[in-house]
Amino acid sequence: MWRGWFEQQWQYKGWAQCMLLPLAWLFAGLAALRRTLYRCGLFSSTRLPVPVIVVGNISVGGVGKTPLVIYLANALRAAGYAPGILSRGYGGQHTGEVTPGSNPAGYGDEPVLIAQHTACPVWVHPLRAESGHALLLAHPETDVLICDDGLQHYALQRTIEIAVVNRTHGLGNGRLLPAGPLRECLSRLHEADLVVESGQLPDRNSARPTFKQSLQVGEWTSVSDFSARISIQSLQERPLVAIAGIGHPQRFFQSVQAMGLACETKVFADHHAYTQADFIDLSGKTILMTEKDAVKCRHLDLSDAWFLPVIAELKPVGHLQTLTDCVISLLKQREGK
Repeated sequence: MWRGWFEQQWQYKGWAQCMLLPLAWLFAGLAALRRTLYRCGLFSSTRLPVPVIVVGNISVGGVGKTPLVIYLANALRAAGYAPGILSRGYGGQHTGEVTPGSNPAGYGDEPVLIAQHTACPVWVHPLRAESGHALLLAHPETDVLICDDGLQHYALQRTIEIAVVNRTHGLGNGRLLPAGPLRECLSRLHEADLVVESGQLPDRNSARPTFKQSLQVGEWTSVSDFSARISIQSLQERPLVAIAGIGHPQRFFQSVQAMGLACETKVFADHHAYTQADFIDLSGKTILMTEKDAVKCRHLDLSDAWFLPVIAELKPVGHLQTLTDCVISLLKQREGK
C-alpha cells in the first residue's frame, strides 16, 4: 500500500514531496558520508583477483538491468572470456550457486532467469565480495565477474561501472529518497564508465559513452513447459488477463496492448512469490505474464498461461563502438593487458 503511494508521489513535485525533502537531504548526507568513508579507507573495500563489472542504477525499481546482464555475459563469452555473475538474489532465502533448475523462491527470480539464459556460473549472496570469492573458488576458470546491481555496494571494488537509466519511469521527479525515487544524485551518472538508456534519450549529449537499450520480444511461450508456443492470432480469440510482478508493470501491459491484445490487468508487488491462490479468481481466462514472473509460476501447473521472452538489443549513441567493444577495451586498459 505505502510503496504504491510513494511510487505515485515520486512522479510529481508537490506539497507531499516538499514535506519529505528534509528526509531526502538527510538521506543524501548519509549516502555522501558513507561513500567518503569508503574512499578514505575508513570502511573496508574488497578487491577480487579478477576484474568486476557492476551493472547498476541510481533509482529504485526495475530499469532493465537483468536483460543487460544476460546480454553482456553472452557477449563476453562469445569474445573468449569466462564470465561469472553475482547477484543479491532479492526475494530469495538461500545463498550459493544458482542453476537453471533452482527454485526462484530460494534464490530469487532474477538469478534463476540469468542462469537459464547464460552458460555462466551464477552466485547469490547479499555480501558480493563473499559471493565473488565463493564463485571463484568453485569456478577457478572465471576471468571476469559481472555484478547484477550493486552500484552503491562500495564494499566491493569495481573495474567498470555501467549505469542503467530509464528516464521514462525511473527518474521521476529527480529527487532523492524518500521525496523521489533516486538512490544517488543524477550527477552520479557522470562518474560511471558507461551509461545505458532503457527509456527515452536525454536532450543533451551524455558526458559518458551512452547506449540505447531496447527489448526485442520473442514468441508467447507456455509457462508450464517453456517449449510450447502460441500465436498472437490465437490469443486474440481468448479472454485475456495480463499480470505483472515487476518494477514498472505498465511497461509490460503497454507492450501487450501494442500487439493488439485487449486484456484485463492485475498488478502484484515486485518479486511477488506466486501461489495457486493468486490465480483462483482468474479461472477461465488466458493468463499473460513476463518471463520474470514465469520462472516463479512454472511449478504451479497453470494450464493456460503464457509469457513473453525478451532479448536486449544495444545500440551506440553518437559513436561507433559497440558496448561489448567498449567493455573489452576498458578491461584491457585497466588490467594492463
